[in-house]
Amino acid sequence: MSTLTQLISEIKASLETVLKLRNTKKKKEDDSYVSEGDLLLDGICMDFIKKNYASVQIVTEETYSKGDIDLDATEYTAVVDPIDGTENFVSGLMEWGVGVCIYKGSQFEEALIALPELNHYITSTDLPTEKFDSRIYGISSSLTKEDLLSLEPGFEYRIIGCCMYNMFNVVTGRYKMFQNPKGASCWDILPGLNIAHKLGLDVTVNNKKYNGEFLQPAEKYRFRISN
Repeated sequence: MSTLTQLISEIKASLETVLKLRNTKKKKEDDSYVSEGDLLLDGICMDFIKKNYASVQIVTEETYSKGDIDLDATEYTAVVDPIDGTENFVSGLMEWGVGVCIYKGSQFEEALIALPELNHYITSTDLPTEKFDSRIYGISSSLTKEDLLSLEPGFEYRIIGCCMYNMFNVVTGRYKMFQNPKGASCWDILPGLNIAHKLGLDVTVNNKKYNGEFLQPAEKYRFRISN
């Protein structure tokens, strides 16, 4: 059983409290929101990881400052997004998620995508068995009007501003494809990229085939996942 499967129980147990924190939003320097719900889940994930991995460094969206991560500094490196889709969360939408990705040295170890309010959970050791055959293409909410007008015609497109939700959809076949041509941070995408890679989907990052590599948090990455 995946170690991260145990984390699902803690996320479920905290959900009622997390939802009560929807109205605690504050603006960060980049004009995005952070809520007390983000910080609560950040602490829950960090505490769990520290208890279950003896030698670990943790990179989270809410605590990362700058610089590259030295994967040799500790046995494990954990990347955490406590609430991906905070704008959705504080607006009362259910499409928000928690993402965790663990590396042992430079090698991918395990990952979790959690959509707590929708009660959907996937780990890299408990992969989805049901697969849909969608023709919908998911695209990032970061696209401009000009980007949208230049999209290739002939496809059903969807825009929902939560990478964990979109990743869940593409790895379960609910989307035929999901892409972000503008760029996203490692905590947004590492869980989904690795689960998709393990499932044998076509995964590219910055127009190169992705094979489970660690992505440094100082950069942003364009990616595409296709069924």
